[in-house]
Amino acid sequence: MTTIAKATVIGAGTMGSGIAAHLANAGISVTLLDMDAKLAEAGVERQLKAGGFMERGFAARVRTGSSVTDLALAADSDWIIEAIAEKPEIKQGLYRALEAVRKPGSIVSSNTSTIPLARLTENMPERFAGDFLITHFFNPPRRMRLFELVTGEQTRTDACAAIADFADRGLGKAVVPCKDTPGFIGNRIGNYWIMVGECEAIALGLSVEEADAIIGKPFGIPSTGIFGLLDLIGIDLMATILKSLQGALPATDPMQDYAAEPPLVSRMIAENRLGRKSGAGFVKLSADRKTREITDLVTGDYRPMQKLASAALDVTKGDARALMDHDSPAGRYAALTMGKTLAYAAALIPEIADTPQAVDDAMRTGYGWKLGPFELIDKLGPEWLARKLEALGVTVPAYLATAAAAGSFYSVRDGKAVWLDLDGEWRDIETPEGVITLAALKLATAPVETSEAANLWDLGDGVAGLELRTKMNTFSPAALDAVLAALEKTGRDFGALVIGGDTDPFSAGADLRQFLALLEAQGRAGLDPFVAKGQQTFKALKYAPFPVVSAASGLALGGGAEITLHSAAVQAHAELSIGLVETKIGIIPGWGGCKEMLLRFSQTLSPLDAAKAAFTLIAGAKTSGSAFEARSLGLIRSTDRVTMNRERLIADAKARALDLLAGYKAPESASVKVTGGEGFAALTALLDTDGVTPHDKVVGTALARVLTGGDVASGTVISEDALLLLEREAFLDLLETPETVARIRHMLDTGKPLRN
Repeated sequence: MTTIAKATVIGAGTMGSGIAAHLANAGISVTLLDMDAKLAEAGVERQLKAGGFMERGFAARVRTGSSVTDLALAADSDWIIEAIAEKPEIKQGLYRALEAVRKPGSIVSSNTSTIPLARLTENMPERFAGDFLITHFFNPPRRMRLFELVTGEQTRTDACAAIADFADRGLGKAVVPCKDTPGFIGNRIGNYWIMVGECEAIALGLSVEEADAIIGKPFGIPSTGIFGLLDLIGIDLMATILKSLQGALPATDPMQDYAAEPPLVSRMIAENRLGRKSGAGFVKLSADRKTREITDLVTGDYRPMQKLASAALDVTKGDARALMDHDSPAGRYAALTMGKTLAYAAALIPEIADTPQAVDDAMRTGYGWKLGPFELIDKLGPEWLARKLEALGVTVPAYLATAAAAGSFYSVRDGKAVWLDLDGEWRDIETPEGVITLAALKLATAPVETSEAANLWDLGDGVAGLELRTKMNTFSPAALDAVLAALEKTGRDFGALVIGGDTDPFSAGADLRQFLALLEAQGRAGLDPFVAKGQQTFKALKYAPFPVVSAASGLALGGGAEITLHSAAVQAHAELSIGLVETKIGIIPGWGGCKEMLLRFSQTLSPLDAAKAAFTLIAGAKTSGSAFEARSLGLIRSTDRVTMNRERLIADAKARALDLLAGYKAPESASVKVTGGEGFAALTALLDTDGVTPHDKVVGTALARVLTGGDVASGTVISEDALLLLEREAFLDLLETPETVARIRHMLDTGKPLRN
């Protein structure tokens, strides 16, 4: 199978440059070409500004050039991706030029979302057809997981396997095989959904505010809804895409039932109201970006944004089924938009995909739906939906009728997840090789231990897995008890422990509400045992006689970061956002975070520089934008590994634990040389800068005292326990200040830090 070590992207627009940046994130060498080399250079700059690179330094992995004069730069590429204008004749002209320079066995793909593969390979050499496929990324390529893969009859099986494997493991994508049909899966269904939602809202005279609220949270769809998404895509571009799809589909397809460009949209395009790119669309921001105006769907004119008022949402409390049944324009809108979309999806099996999972995966990972169409039908009830469609005058697809008779599209049989085939038979849902999910374990077995705060699972091969179950996976006293119980059980019955689960966040830290409740009820005396318990728990984890691996993804903040700092290793998802953020709520890390960062920086820096590095990181509440940035910040180590695909994180963490198991020895007790009063003065001097609030100085002073060892002489060597005691005292002192209490209350009430 071809190894993907070098790639070329041709076309440095938003999509092409985004693809190039994400290939660089995967660690390979990339060439980015456009008609003019300056356009390619601008593409790299665009991605630096847009956050396409997981670390700014990764831009150095991309070399730029001209597709006119420098096409030979693609000669050593294993994978060449074309992302140019959606015109077959232009694409084929490029392909013929590539045939003269590319190496044998290199794979060529198009990022097209509209042109059939058969049209692109028409009259092309047999060698080219064998090496060619469609790889449709979604924008932005770094963030959107959907990767639609389309192959032709002549495409080499090993070429397809190589790209699928690299997209999965290297790029972290949800690879969805698609048939060579217009719009493939995501855009075929997604664009129909947008079209119906737009046209029905206009016909019913709804407000943009209500329409987007209806087609949003009740159905597990992002709050952008229909009109927010149209503004994001571009109103003119959406009209062009819809017209193109209509042109490619037969007259009988439901896509033909609506106008791709309603009169209101034609007016908006003529007035350059194209969405976010023009500064005005269905939503228009004021010049100072503080107020919004909304397009009235009846008059077409702008009006001030209104507070959402929806009797349908109020009465149904956001229940999707009740909303679709509500006797009102809003209820009819929900029923028509979602009912027709779900029926369309059911009618397209097996035309666009052989399984409902492929469609569900595409809509979840490409459009951000919490549930795919078939999962959503199961939630509503297939029989109920079939009756609803009949009442609306919509044809009930045969596949939906089959599910209505069977009860669902998905089920569980003999401890395994299954799906309903077109013939009414149940088929096993196969877990991809190298993937472990706790969801699958839950179907097949019971936890080894369970409590209100966590489950302990047997991951196989002598490795246990601890899954937190608190809100946002925060650390309450019960969660700390669960960690201690997991350590004890692992020591008796397993060889290693993995901490993590299927869903994010990894952990949002300590349970602030419990902190505040204990403080208000019992004061310092009530909090001290909780703080001490956290320190003792994380210290026990660090010195466990077996390896503990944190499978960290999403947010790992405060205590969530501290537990990773005490782990033998971290297996981090590439998009990990980790940080010691306690200063935002007026405290400092109190469960060993200060101590661990000082120890970590002291391994390579002088005592004063180590203290400064830890101080800057913690006082600034710095969080990483990726696992790679976390590594550069020192929050994870150079030896800690990164997983690109979130679905593979638990399996990779287990593999890491097994790697560590042979000959594993707990670390020796650590101590550190501190700087005392000399360092304290140097650190507190850093607080005399603009933007530092009065309470920031109080918090920073407390932090400086911990990191410099308290009242000791410069050069004194102190133990971990001494540092932990300093942490705990400073933590509790700060919690007794009214300013810190105000910060905690404000964070709990608003989700935002208070600058007092």
